[in-house]
Amino acid sequence: MRNHFLNLGFLILALSSAAVDAEILSKDAIPSQVLDQLYKRHPNAIDVSAEKKTHFKRELFEVSFKEEKDKEKIIELYRPTGRFFVNADDVTASNMMPAAAYDNLKAAFDTYTIKEAILVVNPNGIGEEYDLTVTASGNDWSVIIDRTGSIAQKERD
Repeated sequence: MRNHFLNLGFLILALSSAAVDAEILSKDAIPSQVLDQLYKRHPNAIDVSAEKKTHFKRELFEVSFKEEKDKEKIIELYRPTGRFFVNADDVTASNMMPAAAYDNLKAAFDTYTIKEAILVVNPNGIGEEYDLTVTASGNDWSVIIDRTGSIAQKERD
């Protein structure tokens, strides 16, 4: 019985930590190492926000911002230590994902709408992942699609 409660406690902790990963961080909540590197690369960055993400089995910060002169959103990924990882591209308007991805999304959600699609190319090897924000049954989901079109990660926002 004690093991049952212990396992239940670990499950609750794991689920609560997964929910924290999907949270959008304000500029004040972003680690200073990440912000320092961002401002070294982009001294005129404004409207800065970030999310904790996992891409290619690495914990990363997906930082979104705008340059003062540009109206277009820029997305970059940083390691928790502040080191730059890779640029990401907003591909929401294009149809770049593998065909299998749409079949897998249909199987997982039945009816869905892709609100945002971000392409992240692996800087250390072959492959890419698609970071999607999907609306299904009135809920928003954060979904990671791997290069084969399989759902690598799915969590409710």
